[in-house]
Amino acid sequence: MRFLLATWEGGGVVPPEMGVVRRLRTRGHQVRVLADPAVEAAARAAGAEFSPWIRAPFKRSLAPEEDFLRDWEYKNLLTLFAHALEVFLCGPADRFAADTIEVLDRYPVDGLIADFTILGAMIAAESRRLPYAVLVPNIYMRPTPGIPPMGPGFLPATNVIERLRDAALRSLSTRLWKKGVPAINRARVGLDLQPLTDVWSQYDRAASVLVLTAQAFDFRGDALPPNVKYVGPILDDPAWAGGTWTPPWPKENQDPLVLVALSSTFQDQVAVLTRIAAALAGMRVRALITLGPALDPATLPTTGNVVCVPIAPHGLIIPQAAVVITHCGHGTTLKALAAGVPLVCIPMGRDQNDTAARVVARGAGVRIKPSASTDAIRRAVERVIADPKYHQSALRLRDDIDTEVRASDVAAEIERTVLRPADQRLTV
Repeated sequence: MRFLLATWEGGGVVPPEMGVVRRLRTRGHQVRVLADPAVEAAARAAGAEFSPWIRAPFKRSLAPEEDFLRDWEYKNLLTLFAHALEVFLCGPADRFAADTIEVLDRYPVDGLIADFTILGAMIAAESRRLPYAVLVPNIYMRPTPGIPPMGPGFLPATNVIERLRDAALRSLSTRLWKKGVPAINRARVGLDLQPLTDVWSQYDRAASVLVLTAQAFDFRGDALPPNVKYVGPILDDPAWAGGTWTPPWPKENQDPLVLVALSSTFQDQVAVLTRIAAALAGMRVRALITLGPALDPATLPTTGNVVCVPIAPHGLIIPQAAVVITHCGHGTTLKALAAGVPLVCIPMGRDQNDTAARVVARGAGVRIKPSASTDAIRRAVERVIADPKYHQSALRLRDDIDTEVRASDVAAEIERTVLRPADQRLTV
């Protein structure tokens, strides 16, 4: 079969979704990726053909000046969310739809796969009566009773006051999402589709919404839409990470290995990295800091027991680590837990605080603020290394994640999206 994947350069979004591409290619299917020009190399490395966004917002590279969201400049969550709705999630839906239609006309497919942020591609697929699946390469983000509202990083409610708090914030979230409805309907009406009353109805029209995380890790809502299915995490390293790694320390050095992996995209993280490096320099550990492709390798020099490198294959290094220090991007977090390695979480924005909340709730690590001092960072690392309960909790999650991954087949789920009878594809 032939598939079109519509996605974007969202940092941690790319590796799991290119992992889906590889799994479809392994099963003999053709895949074309429609995304930012910055994604082309990863798409072709995964075996896909490629088309770029033309009218829709896009990035040519991971350089900060290419980032149309610039989320690190926003300190207020509500202001950031309104900005994201306007410039990416909903505002340009008609432009995303137009680009998708143009590619579909030129390269016909049997089914469309859309990252959950690319609403315009879903609208384009619906206008062509084309079955589509939605990929959620993160924790489940839709406002749902029983799941703390996204953003603040709350743990699950345990009393009446916390449940009222969550209900109030879900109501606020619903009102905020409503502000994106006019732009979504502008795209729909332009393609002769009926307007919707809320943004989430567009997801309800998908044949399947596939959540690329482990149920054992995520918080569980009271009830999910019938087309939502957890299919387990895709733990592939990005193509740019390389496939080999030689430890830079003498073989006789068996001090605990600490991997530091903050965002692969720019989040103004240099100051945090500097404090992390200073904290680890005062400890008896082997510390490896990976900067990712968005930062200059000269940003943080190698000093003593702290080795700084531009890139390294996390999939090879994490199983050897005693602890991973991370911003709590979904990919790094699940790779660590899938290897049974506990975390020190330093969330810096986006969905990271909520991902960190799940780590804390499962007992597999601790959470500290990005403003934490050098001493506070050192104490957090020492605590996670010294207390066996964090390692034991991570090992339990490792076993649960392994069970889910073995039982799931995301490529088969996408195949069923296309093969499902037409009268079962639209759920509303």
